[in-house]
Amino acid sequence: MDGSGVVEKFGIGQPVRRKEDVRLLTGRGTYTDDIDRPGQAHAAILRSPHAHARIVSLDASAARAAPGVLAVLTAAEVEADGLGYLPVLVEVPGIDGPVWCPPRPILQGERVRFVGDHVALVVAETRAQAVEAAELIAVEYEELPAVTDTAAAAEPDSPVIWPERGSNLCVHWDSGRFEETEAAFRDATHTVSVSLVNNRLVGNPMEPRVAIGEWDAESARYVLHSPTQGVLRVRDGLAKYVLKVPNERLRVISPDVGGGFGLRGKLFAESALVLWAAKRLGRPVKWRADRTETFLCDPHGRDHVTHADMAFDAEGRALAMRVRTVAAMGAYLCDFGPRVPTVAGGRIIGTVYDIQAVNVRVRCVFTNTSPTDAYRGAGRPETAYVIERLLDLGAARLGLGRDEIRRRNYIAPARIPYRNAVNNVIDSGLFAETQDRALALADWAGFPARREEASRQGKLRGIGLGYFIEASGGQPTEWSRIRVAPDGGVAVTVGTFSHGQGHETAFAQIIHDRLGIPFERIRLVQGDSDVVEQGNGTGGSRSSQMGGVAISRTAALVIDKARRIAAHLLEADAADVEFEAGRFRVAGTDLSLGWAEVARAAADPARLPAGESPGLDEQLLYKRDTECNFPNGCHVAEVEIDPETGQVALVRYSAVDDVGVVINPMLVHGQSHGGIVSGIGQALLEHARYDTESGQFLTATFQDYCMPRAADVPELELGFHVVPCPSNDLGVKGAGEGGACGAPPAIVSAVADALRDHGVAHLDMPVTAEKVWRAMHGG
Repeated sequence: MDGSGVVEKFGIGQPVRRKEDVRLLTGRGTYTDDIDRPGQAHAAILRSPHAHARIVSLDASAARAAPGVLAVLTAAEVEADGLGYLPVLVEVPGIDGPVWCPPRPILQGERVRFVGDHVALVVAETRAQAVEAAELIAVEYEELPAVTDTAAAAEPDSPVIWPERGSNLCVHWDSGRFEETEAAFRDATHTVSVSLVNNRLVGNPMEPRVAIGEWDAESARYVLHSPTQGVLRVRDGLAKYVLKVPNERLRVISPDVGGGFGLRGKLFAESALVLWAAKRLGRPVKWRADRTETFLCDPHGRDHVTHADMAFDAEGRALAMRVRTVAAMGAYLCDFGPRVPTVAGGRIIGTVYDIQAVNVRVRCVFTNTSPTDAYRGAGRPETAYVIERLLDLGAARLGLGRDEIRRRNYIAPARIPYRNAVNNVIDSGLFAETQDRALALADWAGFPARREEASRQGKLRGIGLGYFIEASGGQPTEWSRIRVAPDGGVAVTVGTFSHGQGHETAFAQIIHDRLGIPFERIRLVQGDSDVVEQGNGTGGSRSSQMGGVAISRTAALVIDKARRIAAHLLEADAADVEFEAGRFRVAGTDLSLGWAEVARAAADPARLPAGESPGLDEQLLYKRDTECNFPNGCHVAEVEIDPETGQVALVRYSAVDDVGVVINPMLVHGQSHGGIVSGIGQALLEHARYDTESGQFLTATFQDYCMPRAADVPELELGFHVVPCPSNDLGVKGAGEGGACGAPPAIVSAVADALRDHGVAHLDMPVTAEKVWRAMHGG
């Protein structure tokens, strides 16, 4: 801290306004569709109109003769040029063997397996010409039986999507502890059961996907411009598996990105297609999705059908939980698809409750739908939803309050660090205390009066809560580089990637806090595989705990070198030079230097001590020594239902989250708002639906797929319970996905509470007016 108060204003813990917003809100951002390369052509993709069909013949002659058309490429050209398959990047162990992974070429030549599957690529001088020519391609299809219903796909008489597999089973995962769980059920005093659906969602980032491919024949190198959540994994996957070239032969550039939610971190056929087409044509090729393509072909999220049971003793302590889930993978496997409902969600089995006898079995099945993959929370919202619904039902069975049954089952502070049922160690958390704070914020005790007042107004009012815990952190390594320029400005390069979270601000706060360099003089560099040497992008709420810690440790290396240079300039021993508030001072004297003076000297070899290399330019690869960390929180929702129409209104919402040390409360509140609204959408409004007979996608526009709007969201009352994470230097935990975990169980709990006098214990999401009305009238 310095006397000016600058660090107090811009350091860690301060609500600093986002520095990137001025640029973005005044039209000076650069998104991929803002980029046009000299001489570029435009691409359109012919997609399957059928959920499942054999391609009998394809005639592209009319399309090739259409005005402006430069090329029509099909699976035949893909095979002739030796392009590889889109990879699956995870292994999941199974009861009967590991994941069965079908081949996925970037264009289909024999069979299509969902509405929107890639059939042909048309490249023309303009986008309109490419789109019009694609409609001229004559494809004869032989329709085949399709299955889009998740539960039905697991049945033995279901149409088989991959005959060579013999069934629709991708992998059958088991979390373990089967015998222990069954024994606990035999000893139980009470048991409850629930069958539920975790509805399929479409992420729908504000910015549709765009891909620009270039080929430099002189350097034999590809360049891809595209929105991602980290350029290196996209580069490595496309180079190795599809293009079959060394990593250095592909450069990936991601400028500003308008939203990610897990979806932008994937390897997409369209990215490979434009690169391949650019090489064939010798000119850049640009493709842009329209919104319907986003609905049809971006990875979807969730889509689980679950039956679950919980066993209790006479006092309401949970003894065991048994979960059986069927999870839709789609027609093909996406990058992390089979990991999401299994290993990823399985890391928090038991969530915040002291329960060891837990057995979860998940059958991942192929369906004639778009592939599923990570979407905000990636398995953890689904896991929290199941256990929270069971606890509500348990409370009703035992005659306990829903808050009380949770208190009786939380992991006690004395038991932390706590090794859960799958051997992950929860290293921090005060769960009962966090719940108490959330209930106080929500005025849980005053709810009966509000229910009575609503009743006088002819409305049904209910309150509900949901507790979640996250397993955040993603990949266990992250890289950063800090360069102090001769004028004292700083460039920080990091392998994480900001697609709306405010990294330019948060990372500048960390560097300002550590180095004392003015906040406005710190610049973030990201999103170019030629500049970012290592790193794992953004996903799993990992940026502050991985990128932030890497930056903090790299800053320490910069200080160490700068101290040696300052000591040389001040003719002192380095051990006698103190660093504070941006100045290097010889202890006990008034001799000191600031960053600008040290940085100028660092750039001049003649002014450096013997053996010191020029420049203040340090880098570091940080590797954490834990599996992940565990943000958590308690969310409380209050709803009113109109009994005449069944319409549900969310009228109050409160939450207290433990995200560890808060770097910037304004940013974290923004992340909380976004996650909660995602959860509101899932609980009340959103559902990606396919017709069960034809396999057609029924919700391919915003006219059919209902996104939450401002009128659907009440004022959000949010609080923090800061329990520092002991496993990283900054004490931070992830903050981006908690709302998506906490909101669905809290809202469904509130709806069930409002309908308690109608005998309704559970309704599946989305809880629409029609579902509520039918439930109230015995439907």
